[in-house]
Amino acid sequence: MDPADLAMPQSRRRTMMGLVEELAQGRLDLGLGADWREARAKLNALHGFGPWTVESIAMRSLGDPDAFLAGDLGIRLAAEHLGMPGTPKTLTTHSHLWRPWRSYAVQYLWATGDHPINRMPDEEAA
Repeated sequence: MDPADLAMPQSRRRTMMGLVEELAQGRLDLGLGADWREARAKLNALHGFGPWTVESIAMRSLGDPDAFLAGDLGIRLAAEHLGMPGTPKTLTTHSHLWRPWRSYAVQYLWATGDHPINRMPDEEAA
């Protein structure tokens, strides 16, 4: 694969190729049974990876039921709408009440947001 063929900005391409290299060389395990803390630490060390991406991977790829995306705008807006704190720090503190199942709270909060993906299509359009 030629990284230049990836239709994305150079910085994102560099991030993607760094991830691919770590996976290909066996230095990063995101498979079933992988150590969640170790994977997070290695992802955080990669260029271009921040808390949102690391927690998303922990939730979706690693299956960590306690991953939490406190900085996600949709999560923050949904939490505020439901009367919860809306800043990443205060929401993270509040989320400790949901441990060890915060990934499920993320899914719930995403589903409560006013986004077209959360609405059923009109019956006439179906």
